[in-house]
Amino acid sequence: MELVLDTRNGEAAALGALLERHRAGMRAVAMSLLGNPPDADDAVQDASLIALRRIGDLRQPESVGPWLRAIVRNVCRTRLRSAPPPAPLPDLPDLAGLTAGAGPEQTIDRHAMQDWLWCAIDELSPVLRTTVLLRHFSPRTPSYDEMATLYGVPVGTVRSRLNEARSRLAAAMTATADAVHADVRALSRESAEAAAETLAAAEQGRLAELAAERWTADVGYYAGRHRVGDRDFLIRGMAADLEAGVRQRFVSAVAGRDTVIWEMDLVNPPDDPDHCPPAVAWLMSMKGARMHQLRLFHAPRP
Repeated sequence: MELVLDTRNGEAAALGALLERHRAGMRAVAMSLLGNPPDADDAVQDASLIALRRIGDLRQPESVGPWLRAIVRNVCRTRLRSAPPPAPLPDLPDLAGLTAGAGPEQTIDRHAMQDWLWCAIDELSPVLRTTVLLRHFSPRTPSYDEMATLYGVPVGTVRSRLNEARSRLAAAMTATADAVHADVRALSRESAEAAAETLAAAEQGRLAELAAERWTADVGYYAGRHRVGDRDFLIRGMAADLEAGVRQRFVSAVAGRDTVIWEMDLVNPPDDPDHCPPAVAWLMSMKGARMHQLRLFHAPRP
């Protein structure tokens, strides 16, 4: 129980001890369902990060063992169904998303992760950081195939990046446990405000003015590895959606040192309900405080 409480308070050593104590049981569950050691180890790694995100939601610390094994079981069943990769347990709220009736600031204050975790994420390379954020901290988790398409790399490369990111993250968390960290909640609040301001500027016809201030001059829109558009391309694209009656509604922001993910619902016009998919994630690489690269990940239609 004490380890659970210490982990909630952001002590990386306690987290490591907690997961190590229950790793054998977690792996046994994964092996019983998947039967393949590499897949089982991968599932345990995914489950460990999910548990880290949700440790504050564990109401009974003495039940941490069954709770961890339930997360592993959920991850394995998702894999066996060949659905999108591991999602959080359905009865647990999503840390990155907005809860019903709560605004962005309240949700960020309630569910923001410990600063030491974000500092550890920032120790990763930009490629690994973006991969792990998209995989584990985006409310609409893309599949391996979707991530491969998004970045124009083979699925095996996505898997190897995730494995390396998880390994480095575990080490970095321990190394940065006692460091002084940035105020991540403030950073996320600022990013949420920036998202709302961007959408408002687009609707008011001021996106070009805002882009000149907040995007780099050579900002690019990317599909896979290829740069397919510039600043004007992005501005025209948003204007075309608005002209067609499509609105973006802010859902959540996940902000790291130079990687930002904005989640938006897409609201189609009543006379054209299938014009766009139901949601989109803006995956942004930042240079300083300005957007430098943008990729869009659209949620699949139901």
